Amino acid sequence: MQKDKPFSQACENNKAPILEKLVELFKQPGTILEIGTGTGQHAVHFAAHLPHVVWQPTDHPQNAQLSRAWIDDAHLTNINPPIALEVLNGDWSSLPAIDGAFSANTAHIMAWEEVQAMFRGLAEALPKGAIFCLYGPFSYGGRHTSENNVRFDLSLRTQAPHMGIRDMEDLEALGEETGLKLEKDFGMPANNRLLVWRKS
Repeated sequence: MQKDKPFSQACENNKAPILEKLVELFKQPGTILEIGTGTGQHAVHFAAHLPHVVWQPTDHPQNAQLSRAWIDDAHLTNINPPIALEVLNGDWSSLPAIDGAFSANTAHIMAWEEVQAMFRGLAEALPKGAIFCLYGPFSYGGRHTSENNVRFDLSLRTQAPHMGIRDMEDLEALGEETGLKLEKDFGMPANNRLLVWRKS
């Protein structure tokens, strides 16, 4: 057991409610691509409870190895080694074949151009009928869903102008452009949502 593994309290808080949905969404065997694996806490938790899938972690080249400690300690045979993926300029064609995708708390950290690139990349990589689950806070018609999200959005934009909570109107338009149709929008704890997009 490695000491001082990287730790995200948000991952610890939300892994159980997210898993409740993923158990129903990822029922079939296959490879699930995770974009923005981060510490690896999600990858380990989901792979442990979804033994019929192979979990493929990815992250920005600067962070791609951050998850290794959690993955190595888990000794799970259905997690692949993490892959470095730069969503904007990376080579999506070099990724292994996938059957689904998941990403948590990335859309508000990425620049909008990166969010667009993520959707376009997944639209190419996913087979027809496959789903992409995107977790995080989102606004609707320019309105935040809580005062906490108002403050969170302001703090993000203060840290860096390219960050911020994304609006559902923009995301749905992006989905239409790229062939990813919003199929479900689940309310989640702490003013978050789980969006399920299906490749048309």
